[in-house]
Amino acid sequence: MKLKVSCNLCFQIEDAAALIFMLRPYRGIQQWIMRETYLIKPNVAVIEGTDSYGNSCQRLVAPGGKLLINTSAEALVAECSDTAPGAYFVEIQYLPKEVLVFLLPSRYCESDRFGELARDITSDAMPGYDQVNRIVEWIRYSIHYLPGSSDIPLSATEIHQRGYGVCRDLAHLGIALCRSISIPARIVVGYLNNLEPMDMHAWFEAYVGDRWYTFDPTQHDLSGGRVIVAFGRDAADVSVFHQFGSGVQLTSMQVSVENLYNTVT
Repeated sequence: MKLKVSCNLCFQIEDAAALIFMLRPYRGIQQWIMRETYLIKPNVAVIEGTDSYGNSCQRLVAPGGKLLINTSAEALVAECSDTAPGAYFVEIQYLPKEVLVFLLPSRYCESDRFGELARDITSDAMPGYDQVNRIVEWIRYSIHYLPGSSDIPLSATEIHQRGYGVCRDLAHLGIALCRSISIPARIVVGYLNNLEPMDMHAWFEAYVGDRWYTFDPTQHDLSGGRVIVAFGRDAADVSVFHQFGSGVQLTSMQVSVENLYNTVT
């Protein structure tokens, strides 16, 4: 599947402000970026780099006034995400060292508070993939997916208490439940073809069977091409932009995904 994705941002800035953006698609991870554009108005110096998870970051100081960021990319991706019912649980002593950080509680995923609930949810599931699948099914049944219901990141504990949230919130809860039973899990941000309503999307991956697998509590299945932008422990690591200081207002954000053709090559 060949997808054209874009994200266009408009800011109003009172005084010069430092910002860090995370908008360029991830290189690798079963996706091939064929073409990419990244336009900034007004033209300012940009420092390009990667964070500790390999995500591409752009750092700049924007002058006061209007700031426009226009990004687009064409990517070859699979038409659906891999599934592996029955994939085994990987014991902690055999996990790759770079995966271990995704076992720990983080700012929005308080996994140390969910052990009893996670064990109840997965009590009759085979350890590994089937446990994660059971967690996702429980979230779909118990937590209402309500796009636009929160404009700031909420923690897994808050979402469990509230009973509804956006895609990022449901991912946080899934991650916390997985980590609480020693399954590494990480948040993913990117684009999903045919998402309604269209926006940047968040889901999560769990490490079972010696690899990462995609799970998405907001969707009934894993069909639809996904273009990954960033991975992290939770939303604090994968925000589309970070602003430093006051006086920065996001006035508009437009996201689009276009399926250019339906052939896997």
